[in-house]
Amino acid sequence: MDADADAPLVTRSDEDRIAVVTLDSPANRNALSRRMVAELTDHLDGLAADDSLHGVLLRSSHRVFCAGADLTEAATVDMTESARGIVALQRRVAALPVPVVVRLDGPVRAGGLGLVAAADLVVCRDDVSFALTEVRLGLAAAIISIPLRHRVTGRSLSDWSLTGRTFPAHEAAASGLVSRVADEAGMDTAVAAVLDDLRAGARQGLVAAKRLLATDLLASFDRDGEEMARLSGELFGSPLAQERMAAALRR
Repeated sequence: MDADADAPLVTRSDEDRIAVVTLDSPANRNALSRRMVAELTDHLDGLAADDSLHGVLLRSSHRVFCAGADLTEAATVDMTESARGIVALQRRVAALPVPVVVRLDGPVRAGGLGLVAAADLVVCRDDVSFALTEVRLGLAAAIISIPLRHRVTGRSLSDWSLTGRTFPAHEAAASGLVSRVADEAGMDTAVAAVLDDLRAGARQGLVAAKRLLATDLLASFDRDGEEMARLSGELFGSPLAQERMAAALRR
């Protein structure tokens, strides 16, 4: 048995009122496997109950932030149920009492954009690339469309969702997905500045401001989450998508 098989996929450390949550599943590029979703959900539940926090930093232990759905599970698990879990995960990010800051040092694909869009602030390296690749597998960006519609311009979301093309950090920023862009040398400074600003705020104010800002997004999760989860499950279960995912895994 692999000695690392039982190692956690998500870890937490604390740095002066900021919880640092790290995705650490390099073997599948932090794909949203059931185990990854469950561990991250557990951490978010703990964070929600921690009234010492002024913010949360979500990052990856390695360069890729998140590769999206775990295609290796798609033929063996109930993907509708998996989609419900990801909807609930995104909602937890949006509903967390304090701001969530995402640090992006490398590629984000498909479902990973849902985590990014659900967060409050996003600091991105200038060479990071993004793509909503679902359409090329016979899928659609269904469950992640909920937070994306609240962050991104309609024209950009149509472009990315229908073409499946890769787009760069500066385009993500111009369209509203990313808050700030920095070069590799400036990333630590850029992230530290955001976190220091959160520390300077009063927690009461941070909580009230986030609650106001998240109201419409949370209502969208509650209104559309089940419908999008069912659509996602149907598409993942289709013969075309199963064939294309199998081919993608063989490459």
